[in-house]
Amino acid sequence: MERYDQLYRLYDEFDTETLRAYQEFTDLFPAIDSRVALEHWQNASDELETRKDAIRGSFRATGETFADIAAHATRDQAFAALDLLNKYDRGVNVFVLDVDETLRSAGGTDNEIPRETLHLLTEFHEAGMPIVVCTGQTLENVKGFMIQGLGNEIVHSGTLSIVYEAGTGVFTPGHGSATKQLLYEDLAPEIRNVFDRVRSRILPDAPEDIRRGCHLQGNEFNVTLKPNFETGSREAKEIIDHALCYQLDLLGEAVVEELDEPHDPERAGEWTRAFYAAQDPEIRGVLETRGGLPELDTDDVPAGVVDVFERIDVAYYEADAAEIGSLELNKVVGVEGAFDVLGIDDPFALVMGDSKSDLRVMEWIAEEDAGLAAAPEHASRDVLDHVLDTDELVFDRGKATEPLRTVYALNRLADIR
Repeated sequence: MERYDQLYRLYDEFDTETLRAYQEFTDLFPAIDSRVALEHWQNASDELETRKDAIRGSFRATGETFADIAAHATRDQAFAALDLLNKYDRGVNVFVLDVDETLRSAGGTDNEIPRETLHLLTEFHEAGMPIVVCTGQTLENVKGFMIQGLGNEIVHSGTLSIVYEAGTGVFTPGHGSATKQLLYEDLAPEIRNVFDRVRSRILPDAPEDIRRGCHLQGNEFNVTLKPNFETGSREAKEIIDHALCYQLDLLGEAVVEELDEPHDPERAGEWTRAFYAAQDPEIRGVLETRGGLPELDTDDVPAGVVDVFERIDVAYYEADAAEIGSLELNKVVGVEGAFDVLGIDDPFALVMGDSKSDLRVMEWIAEEDAGLAAAPEHASRDVLDHVLDTDELVFDRGKATEPLRTVYALNRLADIR
């Protein structure tokens, strides 16, 4: 109970809110070539040190740590960190971070990663924390905004890895021949052929409204249709719902064409819709709404077709994307590949995400007793249920720094046990 008593004293006796305000100001103050501005920054920096010195003097054995915690974490975050330390008896040694609607949010951060989040990640990097960025986006997109946000030096430091296209590839600069792992190259030829067939036809054969209303994301492997409307809008939802139905039919035709045994291609779409509707209630809901759910049971789908379907994932993200990927390749496989290259053989990770693909990583980490899960309050219901059932690290839209600050306090407390 001693640590709890010390935290109570810290947050009761000191104005930690003002302390954090000074810390944030000095951390995020822009580089301005102005004598007045620099004097303002210096005064704030001096006041910050004065307030920290008061804490250092009051907690002689742990003063530096407690001053640092108070400058970075709220009372609730600090006590949550101590609870986590008592539960797991260790700190976090790697981050696994989704980007869209997690680190950044179209509704909360103008679709940019906030400066305070980027600065805190930089602090963790300087302290030796490996970072795995785990996203459904293309490699070039992720590299671009990570270099812009964190800087070229961090991205190419050898301690940052990018799992892209939801696990089809892993990019870890600075590791020689292991820098880029094309995981999809290990798939069976017949599966790669199905994807090649779908990709070659996805836009040329599409109905006119899909050709005009969607674009094909420039993936190396996955086939992803994105709306040419604002994500989350009514128009985006309508076109993605239509695109999902079209994708399912096209996938069925590609699978039937690839199989050696003869099947009726005119029934391919029915089989695909029936199979994936049974797998995913969201897909079933779209098909029901659009009148496209066939009166078939999955037992009516030929066994050979089912065997291929069971290796291919169809993902629906409402008003955002309709995607075909591999069930043999997912974020878990990508993260394992990233850990291997980074040399993390005993991970205790903070996994942050909002979607079903992130949930797979969270569940894997939980099964291995290898970390924590955090999610924004607008995450999918299954993700929220998992996070609330584990460590309750739910944060507000656009506030990804909240769980990061909790981990900051956790790791500082772990250092002084």
